[in-house]
Amino acid sequence: MEDPAPTRRLRLVVVGDELLTGVGDPRALGWVGRVLSKTPLEDVELQHYVLAVPDEGTEALSQRWEAEAAPRFGPTTENLLLIALNDHDLVNATSARARLNLANILDRAAQQGIRCLVLGPLPGLDAERNRQAAQLNRAYQDVATRRSHPYVDAFTPLVDHQQWREDLTANEGRPAQAGYGLIAWLMLHRGWYQWLDLPEPAASS
Repeated sequence: MEDPAPTRRLRLVVVGDELLTGVGDPRALGWVGRVLSKTPLEDVELQHYVLAVPDEGTEALSQRWEAEAAPRFGPTTENLLLIALNDHDLVNATSARARLNLANILDRAAQQGIRCLVLGPLPGLDAERNRQAAQLNRAYQDVATRRSHPYVDAFTPLVDHQQWREDLTANEGRPAQAGYGLIAWLMLHRGWYQWLDLPEPAASS
């Protein structure tokens, strides 16, 4: 007897920079792979597509995401967009412009019935850049919250986190196994299951 068809079919597109690919992770999972490995999929078919561009800010992201995501979405599937932000807009755009870029992405997705989740920028090791990134993080969070999209603030809990900083120090400013694990933990415990409308495992980690 054939297995019954899943009751729900989800298409997840993840957009952001090179950290989506798990660069620097000896296990080659990154945070995306770790999050998906903890996601219960009984009676659910989840297809995910990671569309990463190195060093990309919100201006370029706002111009490309729709054309790249559209072929991955389906007319009869639940379509989801996970936007992983970074601090590149500190160089490439003003705070006001960065806010507008994110707002345009979220508004355009909402018009198409695409559910969005936003992961905020990650802290680095430079104190002054982190000070500016903290302001950018708050701006992005305000844009997402005003539009009722879940926002995962990874910046605030990680900026002074000893293990995070040690991981960056040992890996030329990028996360490795420990760092990606911390990002994944935050994603899983800050609304991931609720966003997908899936049961949260009793002992997720």
